[in-house]
Amino acid sequence: MTSRSLLRLVLAGAVAVGGFAAATTPAGADKAPKTVPVRLLALNDFHGNLEPPSGSSGRMVDENGNTVDAGGAVYVATHMKALADKNTIAVAQGDLIGATPLISAAYHDEPSVEFMGKLGLKVAAVGNHEFDEGYAELRRIMKGGCHPVDGCSPAGRWKGAAYDYVGANVLFKNPNEKTDSLAVLGAQQGAAKKMMSDWGVPALPPISIKWMNGVPIGFIGLVTQTTPTIVTAEGIKDLKFVDEVKAANLASKLLKLVGVKAQVVLVHEGDQVNPNQSPDACSAIPGAGNRIATQVDAEVDVILSGHSHQAYLCKVKDPAGHDRLYSQGGSFGRVITKVDLNVNVKTRDIDRSSVVADNQVVTRTVTPDPEISTFVQTWKDRVAPVANRAVGRITADIPNTAAPSGESPLGDLIADGQLAATRTGGNAQIALMNPGGVRQSLTYAGSAAGEGDGVVTYGEAFAVQPFNNLMQVVTLTGAQLKTILEQQWPGGPNAQPFTKILQPSANFTYTYSNAAAWGSKVSNMKIDGVAVTDTQTIRVAANNFLVGGGDAFLGFRDGTELWSGPLDIDAFVEHLGRDNPIAPPVTNRITVVP
Repeated sequence: MTSRSLLRLVLAGAVAVGGFAAATTPAGADKAPKTVPVRLLALNDFHGNLEPPSGSSGRMVDENGNTVDAGGAVYVATHMKALADKNTIAVAQGDLIGATPLISAAYHDEPSVEFMGKLGLKVAAVGNHEFDEGYAELRRIMKGGCHPVDGCSPAGRWKGAAYDYVGANVLFKNPNEKTDSLAVLGAQQGAAKKMMSDWGVPALPPISIKWMNGVPIGFIGLVTQTTPTIVTAEGIKDLKFVDEVKAANLASKLLKLVGVKAQVVLVHEGDQVNPNQSPDACSAIPGAGNRIATQVDAEVDVILSGHSHQAYLCKVKDPAGHDRLYSQGGSFGRVITKVDLNVNVKTRDIDRSSVVADNQVVTRTVTPDPEISTFVQTWKDRVAPVANRAVGRITADIPNTAAPSGESPLGDLIADGQLAATRTGGNAQIALMNPGGVRQSLTYAGSAAGEGDGVVTYGEAFAVQPFNNLMQVVTLTGAQLKTILEQQWPGGPNAQPFTKILQPSANFTYTYSNAAAWGSKVSNMKIDGVAVTDTQTIRVAANNFLVGGGDAFLGFRDGTELWSGPLDIDAFVEHLGRDNPIAPPVTNRITVVP
């Protein structure tokens, strides 16, 4: 068999798997265009936000510098339909599921995956949160079937994702493990296995090939190599997560093996940004994402990223010194990244000079998509019994009203729960909670749902903490922790407009003076009664909003050894159910002096 006939056979196999038909060569091919257009529409870190996210998670700085309400499935669908044309392939960069609101999480995120199918999504990289319930559950989400413990959802037997999940750097630890993850390579599976013999056995398809306007586009999926430090070890005990760059380069060779030269990396790893920038600005601070974007094989034309929940559009140099796009689109469905490009028909490669990208904010000023409106309401109705579930008891009202020190009983209670939830895995020693994230008090009196006095329902707990932030833990020195506490007041090298007192866990105490100069306000920090020194290292738990520098607590961004754990709401609910009934904490963790 000639190499040309083999290539035709291989590509035919790839098309069969991908569900696309290759265009035949038309009559008058000499008059055919030299290039054909392709549009990519990308989402990342959706985290199951079918309903419009609230608080800071539901706002976005737009291209004009205005902060606007953004996100929500009904608005994502409207914007996607407006942006899509006949040349569109919809893609995603991971964390579509996991760390999700109740409407999705109650049904193991089947509603969110179904929604992505309704959007027309074709390919998605796995994110670390796709592994939250383990590899076996991810395979069920991909392939279909009812949950092995909870059974089928109210929608019936799960049919599986309507799009491809890809993860080139996710391998089995056992080199003898059988895999079906190279099926996309069709007739070249044998050659691919030989190529990967020294590398490992892929646990997920490393690539996906989609045809558009007669040309194949290859997508390489990657997930942050730090995934084992973020998810529960038991669920991924048979997997290893290898270096993203090395995996991408091997996947690029696999694509070239079947003649696919137009290559796009979908990577669930990214960088932090300078805050309050336009989503179209190159505001990314080079870090883990930039390393991948600049080091993967020069054959790769576009890098679409995720994980850090930031929005940026950058042009970076590949190893050959050529420009290529490196971008991310925020999180929670607040931004859609639109990428227009042309593919040379003869070479089947992307003309990089044609690549134009735009981060489109998903505003809520458009008409909600009627089909998705019905879809979301259906799941809201289905989850109502879960919302009314009792999760704990309290002895009295636990208000979010601040004491003279700035503490509130409810803020302190939440911090205690966050510490308990992050000690194992994150090795947290203290926890700090932002006061703005405590949205309403817990009341002793029963509600109209009839749960009774003193009973806290899941819905009531969720109303207290509705943002679905992730719990994270970072390592700080004592001096860095003191800087963060100084940033509770305006006047220093931060943009704090007014005093915001962080809510501390019970084992962390300190003193402050409002009258002292900025930088000297905080003193007498103690953990479990032991004085904190400037040089000691401390594992500090907080939600991802704070860890990212939210509320002008920029000192958190100096933290190292980042660990991500459960949702803050899950930490709170678990704490409410741990010791019943719970009395309002005494607000004596912070001492105020003249």
